Amino acid sequence: MEQSLDVERQEKARDYARIRRRLSFFDLGLGFFFLLVLLLTPLSVGLRNLLDFPQPLRVALYFATLMLCLGIVSAPLSFYRGFVLPRRFGLSLQNLRGWLLDGIKGGALGFFLGIGAMVLLYWLLGSFPDLWWLFAALLLLFFTVLMTNLAPIIIVPLFYRLEPLADANLGERLVRLAERAQTRVRGVFTINLSSKATTANAALLGLGNTRRIVLGDTILHGYSAEEIEVIMAHELGHHVHSDVARLIAFQSLITLAGLYLAHLVLKASVLGLGFSGIADVAAFPLLALVLGGFALVMTPLSNAYSRLLEGSADEYALALTDNPQGFRAVMTKLCDQNLSEAQPSRWVELFFYDHPPYFRRVDRARRYQARRPEGAE
Repeated sequence: MEQSLDVERQEKARDYARIRRRLSFFDLGLGFFFLLVLLLTPLSVGLRNLLDFPQPLRVALYFATLMLCLGIVSAPLSFYRGFVLPRRFGLSLQNLRGWLLDGIKGGALGFFLGIGAMVLLYWLLGSFPDLWWLFAALLLLFFTVLMTNLAPIIIVPLFYRLEPLADANLGERLVRLAERAQTRVRGVFTINLSSKATTANAALLGLGNTRRIVLGDTILHGYSAEEIEVIMAHELGHHVHSDVARLIAFQSLITLAGLYLAHLVLKASVLGLGFSGIADVAAFPLLALVLGGFALVMTPLSNAYSRLLEGSADEYALALTDNPQGFRAVMTKLCDQNLSEAQPSRWVELFFYDHPPYFRRVDRARRYQARRPEGAE
């Protein structure tokens, strides 16, 4: 008998999704309001004038000040969305100290990487005023590939304990699955996800010599070997289809278009708005508004492409395991455990879902099963 969704869990999932969407809109509005205030008042120019230093140091201090101010303004929202809400819905097990520690580590990483990126960006704006957008896109592409490769050995261990999988039989089973998918992995690992959350997750992390299978321990405790195999078959499908490269290339093209649009807007507007040129750091709010607005407009397209790749990986998992019933069982378990909304409205799917929602994934499995030869198990 096929497992069905838990009605009570789905009611909670809808409430959780509704609250998160409202918080996302509020967060987005707060960010745009913050930038508009900087742009339309003397604040940005005044801050630039106050920082009477050589350009690299001026840029670094300008962005450090902005990030600090925005962090303070958005702190209550971040605390509620990141700590209070997940605990209220039973998705987080972290205490306040652990959540703050993770926030400090993530914030410090983002702070220093962001400062470095902005100093480099404004050097490009000053040195290559006509082609800065192209060089910035290329550098971002290089950085994305680098971080994708280094994530399992540098980023993940900052937040989770990464250890070789203790279950040798399961590890061998997953390695054999990877071999069937003609994929080399550097081992099977587990992370202590249960120390922070009740959600389940698994991934194929890294590129080339850092590629490895990573299972959250919440997967190990609640799923059979057969079900874990279905989950990893999906992840292997992304590798077989070169989805990481495809997604990086797609996002790079969108980034390139956004940067070029920002270039045109800066060239046309900065002097009229009282800035000294496109490399004037005081004009950053205009640059951020253009890039942010463009990213918002492109969100449905980005999500649609991501859902296309995810659907293709689902199809691959079904073909590799030939286990549509197991696939549906896994999707049902994950949907309930992670409080995912099973059938969101179409507009929610377009703007918020980079994976196909539950009802589309199980429908794909049913269609696959209907195509199988009669009598196949």
